[in-house]
Amino acid sequence: MKRLMLITVLCMGMHTVLQAQNQDQQARIDIVRVGSMSPTQGPKAHFTGDVQAYYSIPGGHPPNVSGGIVMFKPGERTVWHTHPKGQRTVIIQGAGWVQQWGEPKIDVSIGDVIWIPPGVKHWHGATATTGMSHYAFAERDGDKGLVENMEPVTDTQYNGK
Repeated sequence: MKRLMLITVLCMGMHTVLQAQNQDQQARIDIVRVGSMSPTQGPKAHFTGDVQAYYSIPGGHPPNVSGGIVMFKPGERTVWHTHPKGQRTVIIQGAGWVQQWGEPKIDVSIGDVIWIPPGVKHWHGATATTGMSHYAFAERDGDKGLVENMEPVTDTQYNGK
């Protein structure tokens, strides 16, 4: 009886391993190769200047998350905007600013990781003299999408005067 139970347990375990291997064989690693992405011009309604974006997670894996590299030349910035589920931003080059509505702007530089909570009105971009690139991730919120773009950041707001 013990031997039969042991064989049954071993068979059940082997079945589980085979199932896992089968699932692993169906799943595939997806790599977006450097140089394979074409830049997208940031829409004038969403950015000041000629901002370039490389969307390396174009709403695919997972389907509710999007992300990419955004490159700002000196003086370039987003408009005021919010993210319904928040946004994680990692500064990967240069120096920039991020500002929450009603608060002073904050200096950011390479390696800084920024969390912008859901619904917080803000802008981000390069400083007046230094370009900045960041990798941004955001999660879709059903009909609300990834971002709600608002009014442009005025030069007075940008310059902190």
